[in-house]
Amino acid sequence: MKSLISFREALNLALVKEMESDPSVFVFGLDVDDHKSIFGSTDGLVEKFGGERCFGTPLSEDAMTGVALGAAMSGLRPIHVHIRADFILLAMNQIGNMMSNLRYMSGGKLTIPLVVRAVIGRGWGQSAQHSKSLHGVFAHFPGLKVVLPTTPQDGYSLLRSSIRDNNPVIFLEHRWLYDIVGDVDDERVVPLGQAAVLHEGDAMTLVCSSWMNVEALKAAKVLARRGLAVEVVDVRTVSPLDEQTIVGSVKKTRNCIVADYDWIFCGFGAELAALISQRCFGCLERPVERLGFAPVPCPTTRPLENLFYPSALTIIRAVERLFGLEEADLNGEPFYSYEQRFKGPF
Repeated sequence: MKSLISFREALNLALVKEMESDPSVFVFGLDVDDHKSIFGSTDGLVEKFGGERCFGTPLSEDAMTGVALGAAMSGLRPIHVHIRADFILLAMNQIGNMMSNLRYMSGGKLTIPLVVRAVIGRGWGQSAQHSKSLHGVFAHFPGLKVVLPTTPQDGYSLLRSSIRDNNPVIFLEHRWLYDIVGDVDDERVVPLGQAAVLHEGDAMTLVCSSWMNVEALKAAKVLARRGLAVEVVDVRTVSPLDEQTIVGSVKKTRNCIVADYDWIFCGFGAELAALISQRCFGCLERPVERLGFAPVPCPTTRPLENLFYPSALTIIRAVERLFGLEEADLNGEPFYSYEQRFKGPF
């Protein structure tokens, strides 16, 4: 059945569906059972499933990740909420040395059906310790799957696919996506490892992750008025990566910008650029361009944040530069103003 719901409601619906169908699924972590309910995504779970299947934990990232890992090894299917991705770094021994390795080291005898949910992204006042993405860090470890949904449908479908997977999944949600509304078909399955073409075009491929898809779709509308049809490809899952869809799009357009929601240096965007350059070397009309965070820690104030994070305007100017076009006058263009809606800082 289709319904028009928000991203937060889509995540909540996915949790309810999986908890109803499988009693081994439970949700725990920081503040999942309080009145804010992780931006509303865990709303009503305590009332529906009880405190044994939805509960909060002390603020100890390493310890609670160990509990999640032990539960998964014991046959349960935990959904572990960290809230801020930045502080998963405090649990990297559990994730990088244990979680990612155990299925391989046991010869497949152990399965680790564990989902780690965390919030990424901007919102004025978050500053350097509450704004990281880290998907490239997690994807670096074989054995981990890394998911970055953008639409409500993908939030719903990819979360259900992640919960059903027998491998550990890092599931990263941009904080500005929670209010995005879209059609969600509760019977539609989106497998991990499948990219999506959000907008078709033949002049340039924009390969994007997370919030950069929202910015890229806006840029595509503006560029279309100048006769440039750009194609927007949402990677959806960083690991496993759908190379076929990405490479196929670039071979069609012969031009590519990678707009990653992270720093450029040593990041996932660099991996994508290398992959595309290698697989599409004979047909590229110009080198692959990379866009991402400014190479500094994230600033606190809204004006500086607007310089730190790439946006639709960043993409438009990059396309104009690559095609040798004069910069369009965009003073009257109503770009997305989610920073005005976000009340912040938390």
